[in-house]
Amino acid sequence: MPISMLSEGDKAPDFTIKTDDGEFALKDQTGMTVVFFFPKADTSGCTKEAIAFSGLKKEFNALNVAVIGISKDKAEKQGKFRAKHELTCALGADDDSDICEQFGVWVEKSMYGRTYMGIARATFIIDAAGVIQKAWPKVKVPGHAEEVLATVKAL
Repeated sequence: MPISMLSEGDKAPDFTIKTDDGEFALKDQTGMTVVFFFPKADTSGCTKEAIAFSGLKKEFNALNVAVIGISKDKAEKQGKFRAKHELTCALGADDDSDICEQFGVWVEKSMYGRTYMGIARATFIIDAAGVIQKAWPKVKVPGHAEEVLATVKAL
């Protein structure tokens, strides 16, 4: 049975995930961390979202905020995605771990009458103590990265 999606006040799983250029560990972050879960690398909405977060990387860095996007794609695919779109945020490959499940974003979806398991587009702001300060369980891509940045500034 899938767990429900994590929300504000919940303790985030202390995860380490492989990336296209190494690995990312939540415990190694000294400030806040933005984790955005996306369904599939190099698809329209996911590309727009990753480009938006990458475009704001300098602002997040100035606030000591790490940003990582996570999907079930393999690290090699994440690397191609990064190179193709000149992405600057970290990209985690959850293809052989269960981080999506731990956050509750691995959900039953439905399209054209068929049901399948997939990632719900969601974003979490996690503080240095590992507590979720803000969660967006149903992300609409336009303006989302900017809203996350504004929220980080307000925290």
